[in-house]
Amino acid sequence: MRVTNSPASRKRRNRMLQAAKGFRLKRSKLYRYASDAVDHGRQYAYRDRRVKKRTFRYLWQARINAAAREVGITYSRLIEGLKAAKCELDRKIIADLAATDNAAFLVIVELAKSALKKKPAATLAKS
Repeated sequence: MRVTNSPASRKRRNRMLQAAKGFRLKRSKLYRYASDAVDHGRQYAYRDRRVKKRTFRYLWQARINAAAREVGITYSRLIEGLKAAKCELDRKIIADLAATDNAAFLVIVELAKSALKKKPAATLAKS
């Protein structure tokens, strides 16, 4: 005799339909279409959790660059100066300071500028 394991199958299908709640048309009502839609959605969610980190870093860089140029330094020179000063602040924090606390951002810029002045000139590569 064939055993269908129907309680577990029904539970599995209902769980998939619950995950597809809010989808439109067949994708929220019919198991086959809901399963495809949820699988695709989960793949996008997995991928975009990583993409989100990238896009926020671009945003922070743009904010820092805009604020830095207003005080007369470029983004790359600012970051170079902060690395030379061994500043532990990350781009997220610096961008937040640039947007909300101008005085603190100016202190960071001055720290970077002073570290750049102290930094020895880079030796030229062998010719």
